[in-house]
Formats: sequence, structure tokens, C-alpha cells
Amino acid sequence: MTAFSYPEMTTRNRGFVTEGEQTQLREACVFIPGVGGMGGAAFMALVRAGVGRFVIADIDMFEVSNLNRQLFARADTIGELKAEAAARLAREINPDVTIEVLGAEWTERLPDILPRVAVAINGTDDAAAGAEYYRQCRTHGRTLIDAYASPLPSVTVVRPHDPRLEERLGYPTLGVPWQAITKEMGVECLMREIEYVLVHSSSHKHVDLDVAAEVAAGKRSRFSFSTMVTMAGTMMAEEAIRVILRRPGGTDYRGYFFNPHAQRVERPLAAPLAFAKRALVRRFMARLLA
Repeated sequence: MTAFSYPEMTTRNRGFVTEGEQTQLREACVFIPGVGGMGGAAFMALVRAGVGRFVIADIDMFEVSNLNRQLFARADTIGELKAEAAARLAREINPDVTIEVLGAEWTERLPDILPRVAVAINGTDDAAAGAEYYRQCRTHGRTLIDAYASPLPSVTVVRPHDPRLEERLGYPTLGVPWQAITKEMGVECLMREIEYVLVHSSSHKHVDLDVAAEVAAGKRSRFSFSTMVTMAGTMMAEEAIRVILRRPGGTDYRGYFFNPHAQRVERPLAAPLAFAKRALVRRFMARLLA
């Protein structure tokens, strides 16, 4: 067996990054709570890019239904804790990588975690934990990479002084201690996010609306697809690398949607257009949920 060599592993990165930038990636630490779908895809991309240190967290185990899209879900990881399995497989890619694995305690430990990471990525879909994550990133001056609950791949980059998602979209969680955020509030947050996605993208053209209605009504689990998840996670990883290397450009806190069906990038609409479309979307959602 050929001995592992970090320089050999990353030799083909040269041309995209300099030798000095590769060293920066190797020394950087990234925090990712939620390493199943998009968070797992971002984790995989960053491990292969040569990022050397991670803190990851997850409270779930891999299930058979995860096999369609989650990169660390395999036949031999079914029933295994996602964070433990992802860490084990990441070490098979880069045996030198340092990974701290956490469970549900990650929200309580944010004041300890965030000061020692270069960038934070959001892979969780829990409203209460997500609200606290956003708030703590502001407190500790960390940029948070996220994506919308969208049928089209998306990415946002929320810098320390940017408005939080709950502020922009008017979530009922605003001002509520995260431990007091209820499941009902979480459902309302999701509805506000779906409304935003429908206003600012052409997502409705690319999904089965009958299935979407069942999801919104709580009659079935959220639907997701391998290409969407992997693209979104890779887009998140690209933005994280930009933050680590302090490169200019990239997206902002509003982000964008990538439409592979029409080969275009869809950016948030200007306020007058968004106002007009929002009225149509609300009527559409009301009919969908009736």
C-alpha cells in the first residue's frame, strides 16, 4: 500500500490555490453541525480540498432513505451515528485530518467552538438550534455559510454584521430564547422560507406540487435529490474556502439559486417585483395547503 502524503493528495489543487493558500487550508478549522445532506456534501468537498481541522456534529443516525443523496450514507453506515460515520470515512480520505465529533451538546458549546474556527457552515434544519447558531455567529464575529430549503441548489454567506435569517424573513423566533422555540414556530419558519424561495426563484417549475403540498401539510417527509444536495453542498464549500483564504467576490447574505435546468443563476428580486410576486405566491400557497 502506498503511504499517505498530504502534499501528494493535494498536488492537483495547485493552479486553483497557491502553495501558501494550501497551507492556509491545512491549518484552518471549519465547524459543520449537520453532516447528512448539504452539510455532508460540504464536509466531503472541504476534506478533499485539504482543510485540515474540523468540528462536526449531528444527532441522527444514517437510514436507508438517506442513501439517495447523503454522501456518507452507505450500506455499511446504516444505523451508525452520522457524525461518527462521517468522521471515520473522512479519515479514510485524509488520515492526517483532525476531527472533533459532537452530538446534541453542540448548541451549548457554541461559545467555545466558534472562536476557534475560521468559518461556520449550517447543515442542520432544526429551527431552534439554527436560530441560536446564527445569533452566536454574530456574537463571535464568524461568517456563516447556509442554503435555503429549496428544490434548486442555493447558497448564502452571512457575515457577522449581516441581518440574520430570522430578521430578514420575519420568523416568529425573533427575540425568543432558543430553548423556548416550539415545533409550531419551526413550521412557521419553514413556511416563511418556502415563501421566500418561491418569490425569488423559479423552484415551483421543477418539483411535483402535489408532493410539495403533502410536505407542507406534514403528511410526508421533505423531498430531496442527490444532484441538488451535492451541488448545494459544493457551493457552500466553495464559499467557505473563499472566506478561509480571504478571497474577494462570492455571494452575500441573500445568496442566489443555481438553476441547472435553465442554465442560469437566479438572484433575489428587487423590492417592487418581490412585493408583487409575494402576493401571488401567498395565494398560491393558500390554495396548495387548502
